[in-house]
Amino acid sequence: MGLFKIEGGHKLKGEIQPQGAKNEALQILCAVLLTPQKVEIKNIPDIIDVNKLIAVLRNLGVKIEKLAKGHFSFQADEINLDYLESELFKQEGSSLRGSIMIVGPLLARFGKGYIPRPGGDKIGRRRLDTHFEGFINLGAKFRYNREERFYGVEAPNGLTGTYMLLDQASVTGTANIVMAAVLAKGTTTIYNAACEPYLQQLCKMLNSMGANISGVGSNLLVIEGVKSLGGCNHTVLPDMIEIGSWIGLAAMTRSEITIKNVSWANLGIIPDTFRKLGITLEKRGDDIYIPEQDHYEIQSYIDGSILTIADAPWPGFTPDLLSIVLVVCTQARGSVLIHQKMFESRLFFVDKLIDMGAKIILCDPHRATVIGHDFQSMLKATTMVSPDIRAGISLLIAALSASGTSIIHNIEQIDRGYEHIVERLQAIGAKISREE
Repeated sequence: MGLFKIEGGHKLKGEIQPQGAKNEALQILCAVLLTPQKVEIKNIPDIIDVNKLIAVLRNLGVKIEKLAKGHFSFQADEINLDYLESELFKQEGSSLRGSIMIVGPLLARFGKGYIPRPGGDKIGRRRLDTHFEGFINLGAKFRYNREERFYGVEAPNGLTGTYMLLDQASVTGTANIVMAAVLAKGTTTIYNAACEPYLQQLCKMLNSMGANISGVGSNLLVIEGVKSLGGCNHTVLPDMIEIGSWIGLAAMTRSEITIKNVSWANLGIIPDTFRKLGITLEKRGDDIYIPEQDHYEIQSYIDGSILTIADAPWPGFTPDLLSIVLVVCTQARGSVLIHQKMFESRLFFVDKLIDMGAKIILCDPHRATVIGHDFQSMLKATTMVSPDIRAGISLLIAALSASGTSIIHNIEQIDRGYEHIVERLQAIGAKISREE
């Protein structure tokens, strides 16, 4: 098990290129199972979660060729369905939450799909009902082996389109149902669908393969089933969560950083949310430029009440960036209420920030009030453990801004979502090393 050793308190400077979007990559990699033809995908991030999914696809029989950095071809013309019932799959599938999204494509094309209960971040309950209720609505039969914690769906006679109103706008649930519905007979209408850029990218990719999906970008998707899909070329968007992470890093370390090629059109309210914290950021072409700032002041509402930053389904503020925002506010001028609505365990990492000297009141599992230091008092270095991907990068940002040398254990959590992070941070001046 590795650790990060971080010498904080240094200003950074330079350019950083965001990786391909983790959450999009997990979806579109599963979509290659929908066709026997070759699919080429560019800008795939080299991170643990994505590489685990690629390994699952390879063991399923998908022919995979690396053409260049982040550029792969996939051909699912000889799928080995027996792998789904193997002990190896139970082990590999359960270690990755994104593996749940192979079920929709397999069900659509082969009439059956199985998955062990998937793992992922320990951030509270993340139920899978939306996925399987969608499959059942399309005509699949569901079974669950409680002893082995194994899910299965079967539709030997194929799927049939229908109308469904999702109980929640689940991104992975919507993706899974869409991939099942594209090969179903007739018309499928999905209301309360997720509409994040990741999901939009998946729908655009499927349409380029021959699917017929309308309403892309809205919460009402209409899918006319087709008999088969073909190959395509697809490029993954830059990761908006990583972009937000680098904005927070620049603010906390009072550094001048340019984030390159961010795809502004797909960032939604992320830039404006950081601006509400007083952070100056400029649009320069398709880049974000953050100048060196000695202070940043949190805005209040028009009536003078305390600013609340809360997560919400797209186009609301993504929950994956609330941990970053919380850390950034520890050195802001002013106070803010952070309201994490979607996951009940995601704020529990704040005790580590409190140990570093941050002024945070954890009101309950979903809300925390942060009183900023305005850099009048620096965070203190400490030894800590990364609990999940987003809390992990937040603690890393805190350590880079703190006085002294910090140690972060369980860094595999950070590696799950951030590509070659040590080398990329070192390139802009960070004093960070990876040690065993």
